[in-house]
Amino acid sequence: MNLLKKYFRTSVTAVILASLFSVSVVSQATADGITWTSRTSAADNVWLEVAYGNGLFVAVSDSGTGNRVMTSPDGITWTSRTSAPDIGWISVTYGNGLFVAVSYTGIGNRVMTSPDGITWTIRTSASNNDWYSVTYGNGLFVAVSTTGTGNRVMTSPDGITWTSRTSAEDNSWLSVTYGNGVFVAVSGTGAGNRVMTSPDGITWTSRTSAADNQWRSVIYGNGVFVAVSTTGAGNRVMTSPDGITWTSRTSAADNQWRSVIYGNGVFVAVSLGAGEAGNRVMTSPDGITWTIRTSPDSGWTSVAYGDGLFVAVSYTGTGNRVMTSGQIGLAARTTAAANAEAARVAAAVEAAKKAKEQKELMEILALIPSIGELTLSLGETTQSLYSTKCVKGKTTKYVKYGAKCPKGYVKK
Repeated sequence: MNLLKKYFRTSVTAVILASLFSVSVVSQATADGITWTSRTSAADNVWLEVAYGNGLFVAVSDSGTGNRVMTSPDGITWTSRTSAPDIGWISVTYGNGLFVAVSYTGIGNRVMTSPDGITWTIRTSASNNDWYSVTYGNGLFVAVSTTGTGNRVMTSPDGITWTSRTSAEDNSWLSVTYGNGVFVAVSGTGAGNRVMTSPDGITWTSRTSAADNQWRSVIYGNGVFVAVSTTGAGNRVMTSPDGITWTSRTSAADNQWRSVIYGNGVFVAVSLGAGEAGNRVMTSPDGITWTIRTSPDSGWTSVAYGDGLFVAVSYTGTGNRVMTSGQIGLAARTTAAANAEAARVAAAVEAAKKAKEQKELMEILALIPSIGELTLSLGETTQSLYSTKCVKGKTTKYVKYGAKCPKGYVKK
């Protein structure tokens, strides 16, 4: 009986321990876009976009002398890098092992590339348009422009050789992204046609935007495209499941929303901040319902996500043109390693508990034959106390105590 009690007590303890280890594994901190911390930028340049790739954050600027790029492995410590030329770098992306940036100024040199974010090489753009945004998807780099006649898109398979493409409209295309098998671009001008889509980056089709706002940024995440605007009244967000049909959404405030990103299960948008105070970030789990968040007051132009961290850059401020939210770089990896070790230990403990339980169960099963024999012995003893034993040769019969044995049987 004691062994049985011990068996059940051990099983319950094992379950409790396993639950505790499980909590330890999943309780690590992650980026949430809610709590933001100011960081020191490498220089007080007009930082216009930041991207993440290959373990590195890279930001580009349209001001500065020989330092229009800065990089950081963790979003905290930033280092100035020399851009290929000092022109108006406004957008940067990462894909296929390469960082690619585009510019809205320059002559025949409005693209630069880098394998590591540090050393940059000038590339010849397809035209001298004002290239405002670049993205990567489905093996192709795609850039869109605010100027040009019938050629406001250019594409490249490698970031080096670029080809002009015909845009759906000659609108001011301000942002482009890729998701769910389609490229989507949004515009700041046009009448009911401020979206265009393409399955391959080459052939583009006009789409009806939810409103004729100045759509500044578009991203894909969690099965939905989300675009944000710097203008509009209560409708500075629009969403689409496919890039074709768009629905107006209410932004958390009518701020000048300049950039939106998706990471760690949440959409995060940042604002340029003119006339705004303490509310230059908003977040949403689905792109539909938005909540304002407190942030440092600066002119936030772009936000990126990588390595468990949201990073935003600004065009204003003194020594604080970066802010971050979430668990950072090395700390995130350290926590992940610690949790992996906790999971390994938990698994080992669970395996040991199961082995012990199995052993105790086998011991219990081994007792069953003895228990059976004991039961039989007790049965015979009980029977002999309350009956008379009669024997005839090798045959034994029991009769009620005090009764006579059957004929031919002898009382024993």
